[in-house]
Amino acid sequence: MVGLGTFEVLFLLLGGLVLGAVIFVIFAAVRAGARPGGQLAWRTPGLLPPIPAHVQHEVREMWAAGRKIEAIKLIRERTGLGLKEAKMIAETLGAGQAVPVHPAGSAHLAAPDLATRVRELKAAGRIEQAVFLVRGETGMGQTEAEAFVNTL
Repeated sequence: MVGLGTFEVLFLLLGGLVLGAVIFVIFAAVRAGARPGGQLAWRTPGLLPPIPAHVQHEVREMWAAGRKIEAIKLIRERTGLGLKEAKMIAETLGAGQAVPVHPAGSAHLAAPDLATRVRELKAAGRIEQAVFLVRGETGMGQTEAEAFVNTL
């Protein structure tokens, strides 16, 4: 590093850190299931994503016609699920078994979404539990979860 001053060295180090952070975020997003142009995979453990009845019907028809790969692809496109989960749902539908039906545009009625539950906890004065809930369901750190709770 002959001829570089302190400012130039610091500038190069800062640039390297920023580039490393960008690469890390992209890597983390890919590992989490993000795909360009697709939805983020369903993240509530134990619950299936909403699959409209017309999509289930189409998957059953594809499965019966021997177009199993197309059926799995359709589920992945509509739900953002990974290959393993989409294959499981396609096999379930192909076997004639039911999966939960959520009409297009309707919210999942079994449990309120995360933001609603956080608002309820916050209104009851249970801020710490709201932060804990956000951290548990999203994987956020303490600071990010607190910021999320404060914005609601």
